[in-house]
Amino acid sequence: MAQAKRAQRLKVVASARRSTMRDSDYAALAQFRYQIRSFLAFSEAAAAVQGLTPTQHQALLGIKGFVRPRPATVGDVAKFLLIRHHSAVELINRLEKQGLVARLADPEDARRVHLKLTKKGEQKLQALSRKNLEELRRAASPALSRLLKSFGAPGEA
Repeated sequence: MAQAKRAQRLKVVASARRSTMRDSDYAALAQFRYQIRSFLAFSEAAAAVQGLTPTQHQALLGIKGFVRPRPATVGDVAKFLLIRHHSAVELINRLEKQGLVARLADPEDARRVHLKLTKKGEQKLQALSRKNLEELRRAASPALSRLLKSFGAPGEA
């Protein structure tokens, strides 16, 4: 399955390298971006229902799943969210005040602080993740799959 996904990505990249773009390429790209924006709008609305901003939701997701097997750090959150370190510090401060994240000292290096979701943070993230996965399965996944296939390989007309 991973090989099939990689092959599909290579097709998309190869198609993008063609010197001429077809009208169907523009249509597929426009539809692809629409599907992404639709999913993000859904996800942002679901986060708001849980009392979170989209960035707070992404931070929780990053802490939980981005840096396995070691615990996340503020630097990891900054990297995951593509924000500056000091912005990530403020974000984590707000999440900590809401009782969603805890800071834990690294037992091997006192200069490093690990981040862990609290029980409340885990519950909010789980609720949001379930909704997001349901939406991806319902709408985005089949549509995105069709769109990626529509890009075609180089030389295809």
